[in-house]
Amino acid sequence: MSLEGLSINFATIKQGGSFGKLVDACLAHGITTISPWRDQIHAVGLDEAARIVAQNGIGLSGHCRGGFFPAIDEKGRKAAIEDNKRAVDEAAAMKADCLVLVVGGLPAGSKDMKGARQMVEDGMAALLPYARKAGVPLAIEPLHPFYAADRACFNTLRQSLDLCDRLGEGTGVAIDVYHVWWDPELEQQVARAGRNGQILAHHICDWLVPTKDPLNDRGMMGDGVIDLKGFRTMIEKAGFLGPQEVEIFSNNWNAQPVDQVLSTVVQRYQTVCRA
Repeated sequence: MSLEGLSINFATIKQGGSFGKLVDACLAHGITTISPWRDQIHAVGLDEAARIVAQNGIGLSGHCRGGFFPAIDEKGRKAAIEDNKRAVDEAAAMKADCLVLVVGGLPAGSKDMKGARQMVEDGMAALLPYARKAGVPLAIEPLHPFYAADRACFNTLRQSLDLCDRLGEGTGVAIDVYHVWWDPELEQQVARAGRNGQILAHHICDWLVPTKDPLNDRGMMGDGVIDLKGFRTMIEKAGFLGPQEVEIFSNNWNAQPVDQVLSTVVQRYQTVCRA
């Protein structure tokens, strides 16, 4: 069975060593699409990472990550924009489908959620002309409300798509099942995103019951309560036929050998994820 529709986010196999070793491990399992993290690329160097990708015919379903726009002062907000420009440059060099944005939460000491959301919008508006020129779409990833204070003050697809509509061309969403599966407006908002060509990435894993740690206890597909086949059907009905990117932050899975993790990913992708 073809694995063209499968991508591996390198958070899932971060225990496997260097960028080159992670690519080799994916190729050994027939996986040719990845989503790396900036620190992994920085460790090997952008030129070398781009060479490895090009030499092996690797595609990038996304580049992780930009965002974190809110800051306590103007200096911090400007620094965030400059760092995001560097992330855009990296995504362009690696020919990534998009730059995934975890937009940021409350600045230190703040309780002003409305103000934080405005900082996100202002930051993206400042970054967007640069990203458009580089040909890098910006994908807002709405995160579960658990993360609203410290990681992402945009928590639903509706919020994120409303922001995309205000900002215009070159923006969209990364739809991660872990963060939005519970949303009562999910089907409506996925369809809306599809109509407007705003689905830029699709991340998969599972929600365990119980979840011991919402940050590092994500489940392997099929081990939790998310209807992954139904979710994928919904995504494809909306017009997105791109890769399913496996992104599993998990102390459990990160303690397993990379070959075991990837073998399990492939098996679960083929049996519980495909529409």
